[in-house]
Formats: sequence, C-alpha cells, structure tokens
Amino acid sequence: MTPTRRRAGGRLPVVLVLPAVAGLAFLLVPLVGLLLRAPWGTLPGQLFSASVGEALRLSLVCATLATVVCLVLGVPLAWLLARGDVPGRGVLRALVTVPLVLPPVVGGVALLFVLGRRGLVGQHLDAWFGISLPFTTAGVVLAEAFVAMPFLVISVEGALRAADPRYEEAAATLGASRWLAFRRVTLPSILPGVVAGTVLCWARALGEFGATITFAGNFPGETTTMPLAVYLALESDPDAAIVLSVVLLLVSVGVLAALRDRWISGPS
Repeated sequence: MTPTRRRAGGRLPVVLVLPAVAGLAFLLVPLVGLLLRAPWGTLPGQLFSASVGEALRLSLVCATLATVVCLVLGVPLAWLLARGDVPGRGVLRALVTVPLVLPPVVGGVALLFVLGRRGLVGQHLDAWFGISLPFTTAGVVLAEAFVAMPFLVISVEGALRAADPRYEEAAATLGASRWLAFRRVTLPSILPGVVAGTVLCWARALGEFGATITFAGNFPGETTTMPLAVYLALESDPDAAIVLSVVLLLVSVGVLAALRDRWISGPS
C-alpha cells in the first residue's frame, strides 16, 4: 500500500466528522423520537381500524399507479433528454426538474387550473367525455405523478448518460432498429438506474400531501391518503396521528431497505 493511500484512509478530519455526525443526528433523532412517542400498547387496535386500513390501502394503490404513469412517461422523457438531438434540451431538462423545487401546493393549483372542470384541458374532458379529474382517486394519482416523476427522470437520465452508446451502435450495425436496440441493449444496461428511480418515485408519491389535498381534496375512502389522514388526526387525536406516521415510516423504510442493497447502494 502506498503512503498516499495510507494517508487517504487514515484518521478522518474532525472538521468534517463533527458536521457529519450533527447532520446524521438531525435526520435520525426526529424519527427515533417518533418511534419512542408511539403508543405501542394501543397500536395494534388502531392499526387494524377501518380508517387506517382504508387510508393505507388507498395510499399504496395510488402511489403504485402514479409510479406506473411515471415509468410510462418518464423513461422515454429521460431518453429524450439524454440521447435526443432536440433544440433547447438544457431548457427542457430545467423545466422537468421544476416540480422538485416547486411547492407541492403550487403544483396542485397548477393542475387544478389545467385539469379542473373549467381548466384549459379539463373543460374539454368534461364536455366531450364526461371526465372530471379533480377531487377523485384519479386526481390523487395525477397529483402524485406530477410531483414524483422528476425523481425517476433524473435517475434514468443519469444512467443513460453513464451507459456506453457503442453497444447500441453495434446493435444498429447488426440490423437492429432503434426500438429493438433500446429494449434489448439499452434498457438492460440501465436497469439498476430505472429500478432506483422507480423506488424513489414510489416513495415520493406515497408521502405526497400538498398537491394531493389541493387538487384531489380530502374525501375518506376516495382521496384521503395516509399523509392527509395524519394531518387530520393531528388536530383531534395525536396518538392516532403518531400511529399513522409510524405506519407510513415503516412502509417507506421497508421498501427502501428491501431494494437498497441490490440496486441503490454504492461501493463500500
């Protein structure tokens, strides 16, 4: 082992360790406090109550459907940003990431004025097809997809940029079409990035609140997802809010932990 490598792997500088430990505590202590505050004695009864089960089921279904929407639309969009020769690609990339920094409530308002009954598109959907999206379960799915899609697009675009395009060129010289090369060569090579983006997208959709309550409202059994149920319970029954929060936390952590070692973790 060279002296340079020994120095690089030696004692960590205190000026970096202390902020790192503080940052770790800042992220973990609130979660630990939530678990310590949870009413574990009454948790089973509240966990199997009709309201919690209904909200959890709706959250899982809507987050999954929103992720499917993001996959269908987001993977081609990521390919276009990474490989497409289109003018203004940098501007398009910036626009795609806007929902990451946009307050979710603003996203919900934007959806409402576009897809609402009097919106730019919604008025035609209502008049021609009798379709009304706001304050419905479909509205929950759209609101979650709007907020979560950038996570998938950024992850897949990064994987596409890191992939070697020479394999696709070799497939093209062998007579493969662009679509066949994408399915048989490109997609398998970027699959870890797609799965990682899918997991992040699903987790973000599961925890979405602002755009959902603005665009879809809060109707039990139809649009009341777990985050909305937590907000309502916090005003009248803090213990129930904690139980709901713990359930949401455990579901999110469980999914991420199950896939992290295989798809997301970096080199040790």
